[in-house]
Amino acid sequence: MKVLLVSMPWNLLETPSLPVATLRVVAAQRCGVAHEVGDRYLNLAWAEYLRDATDGHIGIPEYDYVANVGVWHGMGDWIFTPALYDTPEWRRDRYEAYLARRGVRLGASLEMARHSRAFIEMQAERIADEAPDLIGFSSTFQQNVPSLALAKRIKALRPETTIIMGGGNCDMPMGPAIHRNFSFIDYVMSGEAEQSFVDFLDYLHGERSASAVRGLSWRAPDRTTVTNPPAPSPAMHTIPAPDYTEWFAALAASPIRDAIRPRLVYEAARGCWWGEKHTCTFCGLNGLTMKFRSRPAEQVLTHLHELVERHRVLDIVAVDNILDMEYLRTLLPRLAELDWDLHFYYEVKANLREDDIRLLRRAGLVHIQPGIENLSSRVLSIMDKGVHATQNVKLLRDCENHDITVDWNYLYGFPGETEDDYAIVLRQLPALAHLQPPGGSVRILLERYSPHFERPELGFRERRPAALYDHVYDLDREQLEDLAYQFDAPHCGIGTDYEGTVRSAITSWQQVYLASSLVARELPDRTLLIEDRRAGWPAHDLKIEAGPAAELFRRLHTPHTIAGAARAAGLTPEAADELVGEWERLGLVFHEGGRVVSLPTRRASIKSANDR
Repeated sequence: MKVLLVSMPWNLLETPSLPVATLRVVAAQRCGVAHEVGDRYLNLAWAEYLRDATDGHIGIPEYDYVANVGVWHGMGDWIFTPALYDTPEWRRDRYEAYLARRGVRLGASLEMARHSRAFIEMQAERIADEAPDLIGFSSTFQQNVPSLALAKRIKALRPETTIIMGGGNCDMPMGPAIHRNFSFIDYVMSGEAEQSFVDFLDYLHGERSASAVRGLSWRAPDRTTVTNPPAPSPAMHTIPAPDYTEWFAALAASPIRDAIRPRLVYEAARGCWWGEKHTCTFCGLNGLTMKFRSRPAEQVLTHLHELVERHRVLDIVAVDNILDMEYLRTLLPRLAELDWDLHFYYEVKANLREDDIRLLRRAGLVHIQPGIENLSSRVLSIMDKGVHATQNVKLLRDCENHDITVDWNYLYGFPGETEDDYAIVLRQLPALAHLQPPGGSVRILLERYSPHFERPELGFRERRPAALYDHVYDLDREQLEDLAYQFDAPHCGIGTDYEGTVRSAITSWQQVYLASSLVARELPDRTLLIEDRRAGWPAHDLKIEAGPAAELFRRLHTPHTIAGAARAAGLTPEAADELVGEWERLGLVFHEGGRVVSLPTRRASIKSANDR
């Protein structure tokens, strides 16, 4: 059987598709019957097409804007609605008004939409000419409408072609909703598909029934959708390493190859060990597969060695939702010993020790997403993060010490939060000028599968599918209730007026970071010399003479209560309280939620993320 696995826009241009590259290996290794399985990366083809069709006017920056910003507004899906519905500029006026109300710029989306039908027609004809028996679309985020548009046109050109969709957009109940509403999609696979896809190929070969394929949506004789129970989560060691050979071949042949810096994608773990105990209230990741599983460290090392050797790429994006803490003992020390210059992007938990941060750097984990989210301990408690605000600040300081880039956003809009929760933090934000600011400040989304979604009593009692879906699908609300991932609800937490105050404070922080430093050095006599060069603060040097005061400041390198730090430093609580008050006035400590942490770094950091 001839099988083609397709990754549509808007997968990032610099990374191959992990699901496509993994399923191709799985099909080759596990199927009892040999199949001809190929990959097709039409996100690259789309970027090439836009460049040529517009004489270079639409390039990679315009593509990336849709992929990274437009994702929150359905922009990438809307661009392909003319191809799906065979209608030029489908609901254009309504969509433009929708974006305008949200202050989102259109970018090149209107011009892109004018080219989507021709692109889909061209690709459909090419694929139909190849006469594949089965086409599988991997759909995540904004890949739904592009995939549906191409599937519909291929089905019209070659009705005998079997078409299946899978991926994050097809988790239950979203996948069955796609199957019900788009008759040209023959099958939908929900859940983790490493074994189910093999079983599905066996079904097509006549070796089992459709009802025996876990997670499969299929049509009964009366054309109604039947959805099988999902497959059990596979152990990670049973999942092979992806094979990106076809993606790199496509990139090498692409006229835009010189503008793309490729990165490998790797998955060492699935699920979230923190989420198994306390799911962050706003988080809808993992869907129905929260159970945490990770690969053995030795297997990770073997896979990474194979991928790096084969593709000669050292930048690696780990798609794990959270770092396995066992890897601090088993994997990272081994990575640190290698003579490779690996650069990882990894999601971690924020309550890491400085020794852990040091190890991350040595192992090549130089870009991290630690889930900081907020600097109010009360708000962090509301979202069930299991971390104190001073731990978040300590992480920012420690990453500054070790030249690790931190990727985070300041989230707000949680049920039960108050302006007072933010006021105490905003008052101290200028003191953090030398630490990495959030990339932005964002009101939280209501996501399917999150505790906020599953438990309306937490605060979001009224909800409806997000307005973006009205501009993307020609479906009624009942169907969108099952198909949507994002939902709209009345705002909770701080109001829109105070929201502006928060956003303004974050913007100010972003503007001063590169010009700011605050460094503490220990002199031979144990005196502390603090050199303050933060934007917005008077440039000055401050000495904390050797003795109890300097010892108190050292104790605050890790978050402490004032009373606890005072005992360790041999000071009375009153004396310590007076010193901390003075240091807080000078912006040398962060004091929140009953705990205090010092802010100076031990050395001036490299401020350019490109050098980290």
